[in-house]
Amino acid sequence: MPCVADWLNNPFSIVQGIFAQNDPNSDWEKKVTEYFKEKLKENNATNWVPSLNDVPLHYLKPNSLVKFRCMVQDMFDPEFYMGVYETVDPNTNTRVLHFGKYRDVAECGPQQEIDLNSSQTVTLERQTFYCVPVPGESAWVKEAYTSASQARVSPSTSYTPSRHKRSYEEDEDMELHPSKQKEQHMGSVGDIHGCGEPKRLETEASAGHHLISPNCSPPLDLNFPLPGEKGPACLVKVYESWDSFKVNDILEVYGILSVDPVLSIVNSEERENSALDPMECMDTVEEQRVHSPPASLVPRIHMILAQKLQHINPLLPACLNEEESKTFVSNFMSELSPVRAELLGFLTHALLGDGLAAEYLILHLISTVYARRDVLPLGKFTVNLSGCPRNSIFTEHIYRIIQQLVPASYRLQMTIENMNHSQFIPHKDYTANRLVSGVLQLASNTSLVVDETVLEQGQLDTTGVHNVTALGNLITWQKVDYDFSYHQMEFPCNINVLITSEGRSLLPSDCQVHLQPQIIPPNMEEYMNSLLTAVLPSVLNKFRIYLSLLRLLDYSISDEVTKAVEEDFVEMRKNDPESITADDLHRTLLVARFLSLSAGQTTLSRERWLRAKQLEALRKTRLQQQKCVNGNEL
Repeated sequence: MPCVADWLNNPFSIVQGIFAQNDPNSDWEKKVTEYFKEKLKENNATNWVPSLNDVPLHYLKPNSLVKFRCMVQDMFDPEFYMGVYETVDPNTNTRVLHFGKYRDVAECGPQQEIDLNSSQTVTLERQTFYCVPVPGESAWVKEAYTSASQARVSPSTSYTPSRHKRSYEEDEDMELHPSKQKEQHMGSVGDIHGCGEPKRLETEASAGHHLISPNCSPPLDLNFPLPGEKGPACLVKVYESWDSFKVNDILEVYGILSVDPVLSIVNSEERENSALDPMECMDTVEEQRVHSPPASLVPRIHMILAQKLQHINPLLPACLNEEESKTFVSNFMSELSPVRAELLGFLTHALLGDGLAAEYLILHLISTVYARRDVLPLGKFTVNLSGCPRNSIFTEHIYRIIQQLVPASYRLQMTIENMNHSQFIPHKDYTANRLVSGVLQLASNTSLVVDETVLEQGQLDTTGVHNVTALGNLITWQKVDYDFSYHQMEFPCNINVLITSEGRSLLPSDCQVHLQPQIIPPNMEEYMNSLLTAVLPSVLNKFRIYLSLLRLLDYSISDEVTKAVEEDFVEMRKNDPESITADDLHRTLLVARFLSLSAGQTTLSRERWLRAKQLEALRKTRLQQQKCVNGNEL
């Protein structure tokens, strides 16, 4: 029986064994998948597999089994490969069958040649996904996944000798400071427009430096949706059921790592050859450059297994339907009340003593689109927190606190500069044949904090107007219209948007809560920092589980309660026909839904309905008071 080291360090030996024991036309491929699926089910086996998210590429052994937690950023056109091919020894005429699956380059032994005219050759198709780390993934998520890993890795010796020039301590530093690692891997990217001789790519063979060459060819854009993101991008080769995956899906991919320097040599030769012919369209060169980047920068993973992730919170079981997970959920639900009370207290302090705003912030953080009726997304709950101090560090600190609570988030500063110059909407680049990402290409359940307090007077240009419109559509319809030049394509999403503003936001929202600070700290920075340092890590983890878990719970309203709510609403309309609208009913039902879930109740009770009405009445009264004070509409 193969040992752990075999299927982890040398999965090709397992595949070769199964291929050799079976007829090439049989279901040997299914047996390979089943073998690895069973292996990964063993106790903590998934933690033994090294992850590209945690481990620098030069620590990983080529052709070993790896995993990658990622978002599908783009899907390239399908490609053909030799699924089965035959080699022949010209001297002895000995023929050997090989599998081409999970390989980038067809291999043959010494003194052997590939017989391209063999009747045994089987040509198959595979799909390529361009995958990036989950945009806006919180530091605590990365740290928790890294600390759970039991993978044993050491610097790879399969690359160029320059690998030995750096000490282990520096390697360790690279892990702790990925930006240094990125600089090392990408060459001297600090001066993108300069023409200085770049550093040699560490994990690449001699041809690899075609990426950033002395003649100033631009460095490869890894196409991350958010600015300042770090981590590897990967080309994931998919062999089965690729129709079941979509752009923006979050996946955990298990597959064979390929970083063969031959790929870069072949691709750079292709580019040189096409550049020699002046009649050759340069589009092809750009497409090759994007679709076949150096393997040291964009490694390939040949997918054996992949699972769509319900969430990326490492403190929760990956799948909540399993029996062990149900025990975890029921244990946590039994101690939900004190966790909610502590979280409410924590957020009340963060919102300067405003308990009502803290209640609504909890409801917002557990909201999720649970269904779509025609074009209407049900369950979205965008909150506009107005009354925030202008141009202060308040919103920045609120965002830092949200970052500590949710698995993925991004703070969008709504300055004129950002609106006019940022790329919000992903668009198709037909020259390079790829989807160029934008800020709004985010994973499901990402928290987007839109900071309107930094907005100054100024003129929005065409891009700015498009970006504001795209933000509005995201909030209202939970969709982003990707730009394909000749048409637009709708991509549904599930993004929690919190808008902080001084007055009423320019953007639409489901609910406006006006902040009423009860505390004015003399030093905001000090006050906010002390909040995070005061909370125990174990308590913080409970908050994180609470917010992620409640998003995943089912919820229903019984016929009896539905009837009572309808009667109550009719009564409310009778008493105040002017101000009670259908929108008010919809919003109060939403508040009641998330209020019930926040208390761990999956059905609506009369008590929660009355509490939702009370919260809404307090919120509206506060808005009316503010309107009277300012004399204008908030």
